[in-house]
Amino acid sequence: MQCFADSQGHHPARHKIVTGLVALLALLFPQAAFANAMRCSGEETICINSCKKNPDRSTLSSCITNCGVRRTVCRRTGCWDSGTQKYCGLLKQ
Repeated sequence: MQCFADSQGHHPARHKIVTGLVALLALLFPQAAFANAMRCSGEETICINSCKKNPDRSTLSSCITNCGVRRTVCRRTGCWDSGTQKYCGLLKQ
């Protein structure tokens, strides 16, 4: 006799693995839960718009990728680093 969970395609072991990974990420990056994503995303948008203004289109892809990396760091630390200026305080109070 087959278990109902198995017949529906659910795998309890997979669910436990995913839950464990999410918990592990929360432990490794505890400040990520507190960073104001809207502020970091707003800074990323400004960064991307700046990339688009550069007449050298060959650097556009790497510039936009760099903006995404900066957003990730911002969400983790609450600080935006534009390369020429770094400011903090983007964490939720």
